[in-house]
Amino acid sequence: MENRTARLTLLIDPEKKAAFEALCKQEDVTPSQKVRQFIREYVEERLGPDWRNERDK
Repeated sequence: MENRTARLTLLIDPEKKAAFEALCKQEDVTPSQKVRQFIREYVEERLGPDWRNERDK
């Protein structure tokens, strides 16, 4: 399980936020879960799936 102690604040268009929340609801996930998924996939795409191990060297 990931350590979830850091907070990320961002500003987006209210209509886009509402659409995003509706799509998340359709998938039965929270917006936070989806954003964490997006970030995890982006980091792994750019740094590889073992990025945590590489960071600690």
